[in-house]
Amino acid sequence: GGGSSDSPTEAAEVTVDEEVAALVPEDIKSKGTLSVGSDASYAPNEFLGDDGKTVEGMDVDLFNAAAAKMDLKTEWNNAPFDGLILGVDSGKYDVAVSSFTINDERKKSVNMISYCNAGTQWVTTKGNPGDVDPKDPCGKTVGVQKGTVQLDELNALNKECDEKIKLVVEQEQSKVTASLVSGKTEAMAADSPISLYAVKQQGEELEALGETYDSAPYGIVIPKDQTEFGEAIAAAFKSMKEDGSYDAILKNWGNETGGIDDFAVNP
Repeated sequence: GGGSSDSPTEAAEVTVDEEVAALVPEDIKSKGTLSVGSDASYAPNEFLGDDGKTVEGMDVDLFNAAAAKMDLKTEWNNAPFDGLILGVDSGKYDVAVSSFTINDERKKSVNMISYCNAGTQWVTTKGNPGDVDPKDPCGKTVGVQKGTVQLDELNALNKECDEKIKLVVEQEQSKVTASLVSGKTEAMAADSPISLYAVKQQGEELEALGETYDSAPYGIVIPKDQTEFGEAIAAAFKSMKEDGSYDAILKNWGNETGGIDDFAVNP
């Protein structure tokens, strides 16, 4: 926090795109400020800054830039991941931005606008002492965050296991990572930007296990009845792609490989 000179969004100098701003529905435009729900326990995509309350990260920089293109401001609210879609659905938040993998289940209740790609990446402690195989983790102790696609996948895998996977499910991804470092678990499965960031931060203790798989786009979450607003958000990202700010932000967070150019509502 503090000095803004290091902010990638400022470095990219995002300014209002009048054509994009014209697409924003009147009820949203008149609000001026969007209430955004996010679970800030998912570094580097969203996490709490040094002051313990400001939500920062790649998703924050990306969506703040998109909002600037639309001539809107943002107010970020830290809340548990598994309640965010409900929060948008009930009108508590205008938008949820929290590394949501786009899938059919989620699209039933909300609109999702694609903005970058991520897959699943496993991580283990240095040398993989538990000899974990991501394709066959039966009998191993694996950490995973509540409400994630990885938890769904592990629950499905568990049905095939004779010796069950011992799942250690945490409310916050930061706890999942800490449990692995402390030896409480033998591996963890999380989204690739998070896993690769954890390995980068704690390379003494952790290593990536296998390749990233099941790559799918992340989506900005808005209410089901707001397709027009969704089109405006997609247009804002296209505008960022064109002026270079999109790639600059991804690069700043080490996620260039996640860049896309087909921003769309409910792809």
